[in-house]
Amino acid sequence: MSQTASTTGARPSPSARLTTLGIQLPEAPKPVASYVPVRIEGSHAYVSGQLPLIDGKLAREGAVPSKVSPEDAQADARQCAINALACLKQAVGSIERVRGVVKVGVFVASDPGFGGHPKIANGASDLLVEIFGEAGRHARAAVGVASLPLNAPVEVEFIFEVDL
Repeated sequence: MSQTASTTGARPSPSARLTTLGIQLPEAPKPVASYVPVRIEGSHAYVSGQLPLIDGKLAREGAVPSKVSPEDAQADARQCAINALACLKQAVGSIERVRGVVKVGVFVASDPGFGGHPKIANGASDLLVEIFGEAGRHARAAVGVASLPLNAPVEVEFIFEVDL
């Protein structure tokens, strides 16, 4: 925490929060098809759907809850958010440029009858609030789908407001 943050009560920077949380942003994942990871329009950065990749490989595969537990899927959603921040950092130079999280869309490959999508989405949502504070609160959709790319259990897309 900086001297200023500790004396004024201001929230630590997003980078400082990542450090406190023990998170080091990885290299931005490469697209798995024909699209760009981030598209900037005005003050908004649209981050393409992120999969729970770690070192270029899916953390786990399959539908929730038959193949992947809801708790593991929640961890996967968190990893998707970490990957999105890596892409955003690559595109704008620093996550300190994030003014706010506008919207998050969470897709869960799930078995028929599963209704725990919102809890899984909290893996991404809660991390964004931990990093950005009130600016991390966002609109959100959490939906179940039959399948996702590479047989991933979760995919998450993001819209951030950024200073350029």
